[in-house]
This record gives sequence, structure tokens and C-alpha cells, in this order.
Amino acid sequence: MNRLCYALIVGTLCTTCAMAGPWPAWRGPGGQGHTTETDLPLEWGPNKNIRWKMPLKEFGNSTPIIWENSIFLTEANRGGSKRGLICIDRTTGRERWRRDIEFAETEKAWNPTFYASASAVTDGRHVVVSYGSAGMYCYDFSGKELWKRTDLGLWTHQFGNSASPIIYGDTAILWLGPDSKINKLLAVKLATGETVWETGEQSGSWSTPVVAKVDGKDQLLLGMSRFFKGYDPKTGKELWRCDGLNELCYTSALFSEKHGIAVAMSGYNKDALAVKLGGTGDITANRLWHHPRNTQRVGSGAIVGDYVYMLEESGVPHCYELKTGKEVWQVDQRPAGKTWSSIVVSGDRLYVVCQDASTVVFKAAPKFELLAHNKMGKGERSNSSLAVSDGEIFLRTSQFLWCISQKK
Repeated sequence: MNRLCYALIVGTLCTTCAMAGPWPAWRGPGGQGHTTETDLPLEWGPNKNIRWKMPLKEFGNSTPIIWENSIFLTEANRGGSKRGLICIDRTTGRERWRRDIEFAETEKAWNPTFYASASAVTDGRHVVVSYGSAGMYCYDFSGKELWKRTDLGLWTHQFGNSASPIIYGDTAILWLGPDSKINKLLAVKLATGETVWETGEQSGSWSTPVVAKVDGKDQLLLGMSRFFKGYDPKTGKELWRCDGLNELCYTSALFSEKHGIAVAMSGYNKDALAVKLGGTGDITANRLWHHPRNTQRVGSGAIVGDYVYMLEESGVPHCYELKTGKEVWQVDQRPAGKTWSSIVVSGDRLYVVCQDASTVVFKAAPKFELLAHNKMGKGERSNSSLAVSDGEIFLRTSQFLWCISQKK
């Protein structure tokens, strides 16, 4: 499959299916954490099923993306005065090139090491990255800078930024904010960085937009303070809104094309909801369920079949019926520690990274079953999610990028 063909597929891919091979964006090709690969390793450790590990110079929360033999990873130094993109050789785990940019202004962040939270995105030719207040940059696969946008403003929220850019057709779309003044969706030409459209909003979030196909047409789904919204990704026009979220929204939207249902979740023990899509304007009446004062969520969950799975920040997993919101199971004891990671789905397995850099694997089924708890070295930390490609798992920790591969 040539790169142009694959790029078109990525732009319109349904969020209930994914393709093996590249992992070109945050949460994979469809932005839902799904892969069709079912031969991923189940168990690993520092000395088990490790192909290579690459030392990292700086900490970051972003997840690697993969295209063929290239891995791209963002990082930033403490305080965010230097931010950059690394290209890594997938075969050897060695750095090919690094592109750093300097940023003299002060951007707020909850932690002084949290200035590389957004993942890059690629179509096989362009690599687009958001450095938050330091701007939006585009490189080719040799590391040549193709364009930059350093006119997007300064984020001033105390929690910093985290939304990753996405590629839709011949545009790159970025959710700017959250901020007291700057909250907007921006679409730029992928080839030049010129603005195609922008849509301002009153409030923000840390969510990465998701493109879903609703009644045969593409919609961009985004949760923010109070509202869950849908936009036309070609124009930025708001198509619908659903009330019911709170002011702190970290997770990306979940969507089932089979059921025509979307799910949005807030954090800090606040709201979660599911809504039947297909309407326009205010579709709050189309809510299937609404959970007020629910658990704290940072990482995004996943829809598998008729169920929604998620892990609260404490590490306690939950399973809900998609159509009713009824809780199917909740584990009283945490399988592992706290987590900010998002779920990766492989067959009937759900993989989630914990903040101690261990990974829990549990079954996507109405009955809870813990399949594995894979621990890494002492002192390791991670707020990242897994990336998968061609039977390999890539895990970013505070010290290394790990390539996890089952011996054959």
C-alpha cells in the first residue's frame, strides 16, 4: 500500500477498526487505541521479551508514533525552554536525528517536566508536532523543517497543554488550549501550514479530537468544559452539542460506528455520558446515559463490542454497558498502581500502562480477568500509553524507550 493511499485511509478511518502496520497518531490509526494485531506479547520485563531499549535524555508524557522503520517521539527539558522531536531507527533503537527548538517565554505546567505531552502525527511524508505555546511544526522524514506556526499564542492554564495534532485529508487539525483566552480548533494545510479554518470556543480541554463516520459522513468529536461537540472537519462548523461534562476534560472521545454511539468523560470525580449521534443542534435529549460525580479519569477508555472499559486514575478498572451505562463490573482492589495511560485494544486483551511503568493486561469481557502484570525496572515512571506495530509494543518510560517483542 503506498503512502498516499494510506494517508487517505487514516483521514477517514472508522474508529471501531484499525490496521496493522503503522501506528501513525495518538491512539493509533483511528484514535481509539484499537489494533487488529492479535500476536502482541502478553508478558515482559526488563530481561524478558525485550528487543532493545534506547536511553532518553528528557522526560515526556507523549507516546511514540511509528511508520515503517521510523519512530518519532517528542521530548522537552525541565521548564520547557527546549522542546524537540526525535527520529529513531526501529530496527536498531538508535537515534537518527533530533530537531530541537528554543522557547524563551514561560508556559505554565502542572509539573516542570510536563512540556512534551502531545504526540506527533504522520501520513508517511509529513510529521506534525505541537510544542504547546512554542508552536506547531512540520518536518519531513529526513528531519527537514517544512513549516512552522509560532503565532498561535501562549497557554496560561496551570495544567499546561496535551492535545495532539491529527491529520485529516490534506489538513492538520490541532485543538489549542485550554486557556482563559485561547480555545480554538485550528486546521492548516498539511503542505504549507496555512490556516484553512479556525473555530473559537469559550472553554477548553486537554482532549485530542477524534474523527468518526456518522451516517456515512465524517465528524470531528471533541469534549470540553460542559459540552461534548461534533464538528465538520472540512469547515470547522459546529454540527451538534450535548450538555453534561464538567470543566476538566482530559480523555478523548470514544465512538462505536456499529451502534452510532459516542462516549465522553470528564475528570475529577465528575460527569461521563453516552449520546446517540445523527442529530443536529442541541442533542442533549439524545443522551443514553449520564453519570454525574463519577471517578477521576485522565487516560482514555475503549469501546469493545457492547461495552465501555476504562481505568480510573487510581488504577481501578470499570466496565459499563455501552447503551445503558450500567456498571457490569468494578474491581474493589487495584490490579496495579495509579495510571494516566489510555487503553490499547488487541483482540480480547486490554493493555494499560501504570505510573510505575508496569503494564496491566486484562480481558475485554463482561467478567473481569487479569491476564498479566508486567513490571519494569526500579525507579521507572511513565504517564505514556503504548504504541503497537507489526507484533511489537513500544513503551516510553522516564529513562528509556523500550521495544517489546516476543521471541519467535
